[in-house]
Amino acid sequence: MVRQWQESFYEERYSESLLDMNPDFVKIAESYGIKGMKIRKEDQVEETLKEVFAYDGPVLVDFRIVRSEKVYPMIAPGKGINEMVGVTKCSES
Repeated sequence: MVRQWQESFYEERYSESLLDMNPDFVKIAESYGIKGMKIRKEDQVEETLKEVFAYDGPVLVDFRIVRSEKVYPMIAPGKGINEMVGVTKCSES
């Protein structure tokens, strides 16, 4: 999301978000006795989340996404939680 902020609000001035290689977060989680799982494709999400919610203990899930993919909702700089970007507002009855 740091990269997304840099694209959306800071005129694509990238700093500290051009990571060509990340650590293996699953192995890091497992080294602390935490179940680790990795999702590489969208069709893996539902089944993996079922397994996560059925597991009795902490779980770290590493979602691999395309670098250019946007993640919503998000809060723009200087805005409040009630001003999230990417959320449709519901009318109050």
